[in-house]
Amino acid sequence: MITAKKLFQMLLALFIGAIGSIVFIYLSLPLPWLLGAIFASSIAMRFENLPIQSPKTFSTPARVLIGLTIGSAFTPEILQYLDVSFYSLLLVIPFTILTILAGMYYYQRYQGFDKKTAYLSSMPGGVIEMVIIGEEIKADIAKITLVQSSRLFFIVISLPFVIQYIFKVDISGNQLITIPLSNINIGEFLALLVVGAIGGILAKKLKISAAYLIGPMILSIAVHSTGLITTSVPDEFLKFVQVVFGTIIGFTFRGVKLQTVIKTLIGTFGHFLILVCISTIFITIAYYSFGFPLLSTLLAFSPGGQAEINLIAILVSANVPYITLHHIVRLFIVMNLAPIFARKLKD
Repeated sequence: MITAKKLFQMLLALFIGAIGSIVFIYLSLPLPWLLGAIFASSIAMRFENLPIQSPKTFSTPARVLIGLTIGSAFTPEILQYLDVSFYSLLLVIPFTILTILAGMYYYQRYQGFDKKTAYLSSMPGGVIEMVIIGEEIKADIAKITLVQSSRLFFIVISLPFVIQYIFKVDISGNQLITIPLSNINIGEFLALLVVGAIGGILAKKLKISAAYLIGPMILSIAVHSTGLITTSVPDEFLKFVQVVFGTIIGFTFRGVKLQTVIKTLIGTFGHFLILVCISTIFITIAYYSFGFPLLSTLLAFSPGGQAEINLIAILVSANVPYITLHHIVRLFIVMNLAPIFARKLKD
């Protein structure tokens, strides 16, 4: 149950995140609504006397909105070309396996992790999912949380700068992502929100991984690909989603000593460099073999969180269906194989 006090503290945290976003807009930095919120909240949460807390309660509706937005990209025209990405999707299997093996070796050899903790720390999956599995097999939950959060932090921070300064895609300032709220069909949008809520609830009952993202996405694909609904999530809502995720990411290290945070970031940076090398290999293979746009291929083989990478894909107008399918396959592999092999590992 959320009390009025907790709600106020979460709203204050979001307000601080939004202030950071406005500062990033003023400085013309990439993805200001996301990165600005990360920057501001990561500083604010170091001040323990501030009456703020992570707005995790807003994560569920934010994931629903991302799922609906992803689904709106699956137009009938795009669906005709999905079979072309089949062989690219097959590359996700060796990509995921190699990522896990390299990560396990690194964390055991250079960070002194036990096998179970190293295994779950190297998984290119969600933080929450890996922590749940870690609790079941008695791995080091604190290390898994810090490492997975650090990996996500590095990826979300670095990708926008790569996109803006290497790919020369201007994602600075307060740009329109989708159509503004004033131009949408309100009736269709309300119907889309109902579709999202139903999708999330059904997916949760069916115990589907990332239920509040995948469920709304599947139903959104259904209604958009058939033309039943043509409206997408308004621009203002997606900016709010960015502030929510940015603020949550910034709060990841709250309550952890600064020395521990720095040590974890340094340790995880080594793994991040390994991921960059592995991703580069598969991005090169996929790009030259199948001819998909390089930016979309980059995002398809970026081992970040599903919600965060898809959000970036939406913001830069990449091939969202292509990217989403790759991350769904990776998530399916991770969430189905991780518990099986984790229980068989012996320290």
